[in-house]
Amino acid sequence: MITLALSKGRIFDETLPMLAAAGIEVTEDPEKSRKLILGTNQPDVRVVLVRPSDVPTYVQWGGADIGVTGLDTMIEHGNAGLYLPLDLKIAGCRMSVAARADFDYAHAVRQGSRLKIATKFVGIARDFFAIKGVHVDLIKLYGSMELAPLTGLADAIVDIVSTGNTLRANNLVEVEHIMEISARLVVNQAALKLKREPIRRIIDAFASAVATKP
Repeated sequence: MITLALSKGRIFDETLPMLAAAGIEVTEDPEKSRKLILGTNQPDVRVVLVRPSDVPTYVQWGGADIGVTGLDTMIEHGNAGLYLPLDLKIAGCRMSVAARADFDYAHAVRQGSRLKIATKFVGIARDFFAIKGVHVDLIKLYGSMELAPLTGLADAIVDIVSTGNTLRANNLVEVEHIMEISARLVVNQAALKLKREPIRRIIDAFASAVATKP
């Protein structure tokens, strides 16, 4: 049995065509089913639905053989025991620093001010500001990042940005770009040895699908 860890939403939807390229079709719609384990048209392949941040953990500890997750999640988790063979070039977005439109972020950085940064990506934020030599206090939040600068909890946030509409709606602006983000294929290294042929077929099918993307 090959177990694939996915999260609902954009990554799930954009992974389906790649699964189809591997001859795998999920037999139930996760938005209409309460099941957390979904069957496929292949009797030896199943999909488990987990939180995006939990995908690497399931793959690392053997709850799944393969997973699809964002680069941001992989950086925060670390890649011990994991093999990352492919950038799937789906679920694209960017990691940015954002602040209130009336906050002079550039001036604060030049003056060496100690900034309060709200984020759930603590590792990425810590490394980014350390490289820049900017002193920060990191405040970990799990959602509604945009509220932090609006309420005075933080001077700025580090968060994922897709269209930027949510930032604009809350009078926030991107002040620094940190990195581009896309989804990665993640494989358990032990599973790759024990189930090499079926896993390699899936990896190769995904690679072909990536290569033919416009």
